[in-house]
Amino acid sequence: MSLKLSILAGLLLLGWTIPQGVAASNDYPNRQIKIVVPFPAGAGPDQVARMLGQHLQNAFGQTVLIENRAGALGSIGAAEVARSAPDGYTLLMGTNTTHAGNVAMLKNLPYDPAKDFTPVIRTVTTAMVLLVKPDFPAKNVTELLDYAKMHPNLTAGYGSGASQISVGQLQSRGGLSVIAASYRGVPQAVTDVMTGAINLTFADLSLAVPQMQGGTLRGIGVTSSKRSELVPALPALAEVIPGFEATIWYGLLAPANTPGAIVDKLHAESEKFLSMPATKEKLANVGVIVSTMPPKEFGTFIQSEIIRWTADAKAAGIEPQ
Repeated sequence: MSLKLSILAGLLLLGWTIPQGVAASNDYPNRQIKIVVPFPAGAGPDQVARMLGQHLQNAFGQTVLIENRAGALGSIGAAEVARSAPDGYTLLMGTNTTHAGNVAMLKNLPYDPAKDFTPVIRTVTTAMVLLVKPDFPAKNVTELLDYAKMHPNLTAGYGSGASQISVGQLQSRGGLSVIAASYRGVPQAVTDVMTGAINLTFADLSLAVPQMQGGTLRGIGVTSSKRSELVPALPALAEVIPGFEATIWYGLLAPANTPGAIVDKLHAESEKFLSMPATKEKLANVGVIVSTMPPKEFGTFIQSEIIRWTADAKAAGIEPQ
């Protein structure tokens, strides 16, 4: 008998018991892990979740299932994870929408972003791109503002909290009068811009770059406060519209009260993957930049983001739906 087993047997003979959470943590994972993506397949969070999930599957030797649960600005999938057992087997690829913007944009949010989750790791940051059809008359931000004044009924689609606030900032900061249209997810809004059903939308770089490279859509500007290192030729909208900013982030979260040992194991393996040069290059190719935060720092960051996005939504005149 090994020393470890001998000690364990001795403790049991003395009447000691091992706390269930500790035992579960030591054995984790011993079955399939599910990562819920609260947005459609193909969206930025989905692409990051699938890459990370594949690594965790290889590292842990257990299947990692990616489940898309889109709708209600990501709140459906987020609420599902919030209600799940805190055992590390149901995780969420959350975003600034699910864990900041929704506080201001949805009435009766079915979860508390700060209290109902245990942060594991912030994974990446990115920006959105203002997209139009290649033949759209305005070629840059200034021309868009001028064109919108003469065409006050432009339609702007949104499929996430960040894209909704971005549309709102076009109105509040840019003075545009647009008709806002809600979509189940950003990819659907992108499709409707391509078909001409709507005039413009905001899409994550992971979705926007392939369309721009393929010539099916054209970028006007990015939502980050400064130009993105991934598409430096595109101006920041803030260069023409002062104060315009909507920086996007994704992060892995577990239900509240998930044992620390499980969180630490997930964080360590995720950090290992995200720090690899090959991973950074692969993620850059889909429009996101590795920008990790450990659990405690990520939790503090989420609380600050709730304050910031609530203020942005109020400034944009967005009323909770």
